[in-house]
Amino acid sequence: MADKTRDNPAKAASAAHDKPKRDNPWLFRTYAGHSTAAKSNALYKMNLSKGQTGLSIAFDLPTQTGYDSDHELARGEVGKVGVPVSHLGDMRTLLDGIPLEQMNTSMTINATAAWLLSLYVAFADEQGADRAKLTGTIQNDIIKEYLSRGTYVFPPEPSLKLIKDTIVFSTANVPKWNPTNVCSYHLQEAGATPVQELAFALATAVAVLDTVKASGEVKPEQFGNVVGRVSFFVNAGLKFVTEVCKMRAFTELWDEITRERYGVTDAKNRMFRYGVQVNSLGLTEPQPENNVYRILIAALGVKLSKNARARALRLPAWNEALGLPRPWDQQWSLRMQQILAYETDLLEYGDIFDGSEVVKKKVDALKDEARAELATIEKMGGAVASIDYMKRKLVESNTTRLSAIESGEQIVVGVNKWTETEVSPLSAGEGAIQVIDPAVEAEQVERLKAWRSSRDPKAVNAALAELEAACKEGRNVMEPSIACAKAGVTSGEWGGLLRRVFGEYRAPTGVSQAAVTRDGAAIEAVRGSVESVSNKLGRRIKFLVGKPGLDGHSNGAEQIAVRARDCGMEVVYEGIRLTPSQIVRAALDESVHVVGLSILSGSHVPLVKEVMEKMRAEGLDDVPVVVGGIIPPEDAKTLKAFGVAAVYTPKDFQLNDIMADIVRLVDGQAKAA
Repeated sequence: MADKTRDNPAKAASAAHDKPKRDNPWLFRTYAGHSTAAKSNALYKMNLSKGQTGLSIAFDLPTQTGYDSDHELARGEVGKVGVPVSHLGDMRTLLDGIPLEQMNTSMTINATAAWLLSLYVAFADEQGADRAKLTGTIQNDIIKEYLSRGTYVFPPEPSLKLIKDTIVFSTANVPKWNPTNVCSYHLQEAGATPVQELAFALATAVAVLDTVKASGEVKPEQFGNVVGRVSFFVNAGLKFVTEVCKMRAFTELWDEITRERYGVTDAKNRMFRYGVQVNSLGLTEPQPENNVYRILIAALGVKLSKNARARALRLPAWNEALGLPRPWDQQWSLRMQQILAYETDLLEYGDIFDGSEVVKKKVDALKDEARAELATIEKMGGAVASIDYMKRKLVESNTTRLSAIESGEQIVVGVNKWTETEVSPLSAGEGAIQVIDPAVEAEQVERLKAWRSSRDPKAVNAALAELEAACKEGRNVMEPSIACAKAGVTSGEWGGLLRRVFGEYRAPTGVSQAAVTRDGAAIEAVRGSVESVSNKLGRRIKFLVGKPGLDGHSNGAEQIAVRARDCGMEVVYEGIRLTPSQIVRAALDESVHVVGLSILSGSHVPLVKEVMEKMRAEGLDDVPVVVGGIIPPEDAKTLKAFGVAAVYTPKDFQLNDIMADIVRLVDGQAKAA
C-alpha cells in the first residue's frame, strides 16, 4: 500500500505533529570494576561501545577503606569486589582513553570519597579537561555506612567535615559534579521498610546540609545550588506498587524539606535527583534465571512514574547471587535498559499515575509515617545522634523480613516455594561465573612497590605535611589532597594520615539491642537442644561470629548473631573488619565452642585458610568452624578441605536449621572430647 503522506505535505506535517515527543533516556550504567585498573579500563571501553552512556566504578575494599594493597587487612581483598586504585598511576590506567569532559562518572566511594575525587580531578587536569565541565557523582554518604554497608573509617564529626569539604570545593570548582549521593540503597539491603528508607535517607541529607550551612563557607545566595547538587541513590525492590509510591513520596518530601527548612525558591534546585541500583537482596541463588524477571519488574518501578523517574539506572546481572558476573551477563542487563528506553513507548507519555486514588493514598500514608519517623530522629538530635536507634531498627526489620520467608508468609519463588527445577544451561559448567585470578593481588602489590620507588620522596613528604596541617587546622582538604595525588601519594598514605589525625570508629552492631520475639515449634526445638547441650558442657554454648578482612556487609552476620542469641546461645560479635589474628585471639579469650565466619566479598578462601591455620597454631583444633557467604561450590569444597565443618550460602534461608546444625556440631565435638 502506498504511503499517501509522501504526496501530501500537509498530512505528513500533521502526522509528525501528532507523534508524541520522546523524553531523553536516562543514563545507562553498569556497576563494574575488578582485578586491575587495566582490565577494568578494557571492560569500561567495551561497555561504552555497546551503548552504555555513563560509568559506574566499583572500587575494591582496600581502596574504599583507605588501605594500600599490601596492608595486612587487604589480604585476599585486592581486586575482588572492585578495582584497586592505589595512586594516580592506577587512575590514569583506569580511565585511559576516556575523555573525562565528555563522561558522566559515578564512583561508589564513601569514607575515602575526598581522595578518589582528588585523584579523578588530578587526572582530569592531566588530560587538560576543564574542571567546570566535569560531570559525575561520588556517593560520599557516611551515615548509611555506619548503618548498613560498613566501609566507614572515621568518626561521624570528621566524616561529615570531609563531606562538607567536597561540597564546598565542588560548588566553587566542579559545579556540575554531585559531591554527595545520599544512599538509601543499602538501607533496603539491610532490611529497611519503605518508611525507614524515606526517613533515614532524608535525615542523612538534612545532617549533611545542616553541616554545610553551619560552616558558613557557602554564601547564602549559593546555598540553593548546593541543595540542587545533592543527589540520592535508591534501591528498587520487587513490591512494584509500593516502590512507585515510595519514589513519589521521596520526591514530594524532598521538595517540602528543601522549601520549608532551607528556603530554596528555585524549583529546579528542589528536584529529587536520584539514580537506582535494582535490589540485589531479592536475587536468589536457587533458580537464578528467575532473577531476570525480578530485575525488570524492579526497574519498571522507578521508570514508569515520569514525575519521579530515576535519572540513572544500573541493573545487576541475573547471576550476582552466584558470584562475579561475566561481560555477557553485564551486556544482558544493559540490553534490558535499552529495550525499555528505545523499543517501548515509555518515554512518549506524561505521568501515567497522576490521578490514581490508589497511588495518592499510598503516597500520603508513606509521607505521614516518614514525617513521624523524621520527627523522632530530630528529637534525638538528628541523624548522627540517632545512629544507634536507626541501626537497631534495621536489624529488627531485617529479622522480621527473614522470619516471613522462613515461615512461608513471604513467598520467594524457587527458594521456599516451587523449588523443583531443571538444570539451567546458563549457570552450568566451567566459566559460569567470572573468577578473579589469585595472582592479581601479588601483581598489584609489585606495581605499588614500583610506584613508591619511582616518585620524589621530598614532594610526597611535603604534600603529606600540607595535608596534615590542613586537617589539624580545619581547612578544606580538597586542594591539599589533589596536590598529594599529583605528588604520588598512595591511598593508604592518605588514609593512614587521616586515621592518625581524626581517629577511627566502631559503629554499633544493633544486635544486643534488637528486640525480636519469635514463637513457633522450630525455634523452641532448637532452644531445647541448646539447653541440653549447655547442661552437658557445664556452661552456656558460646558462639563467636566473626567478619575477617574488609568486608562490611554485616546483615548476614547480624541475623545469625540475633538468631543464636534468641535460641539461647551466648554470642560474641564485635562487628566488622577484624584480622584473622583478632578473631583467633577472641576465640581463645572467650573460650568459645564454635566459630562462624561471615564473608561476602569473595575473599573467603585465603581468609578462612588463615583463620584455620592460626586456630591450629593456638591449639583450637577442637573448635568447629562454619562459614557463610556467596561461596561457589568449588570454593566450598576447598574450605571443607581446610577443615571447615559446614558452609552456608544464600539458599540456606532457614536460620533455625543452621542453628540446629551448630548445636549438633558442638555436641558432637563435646562427645569426641
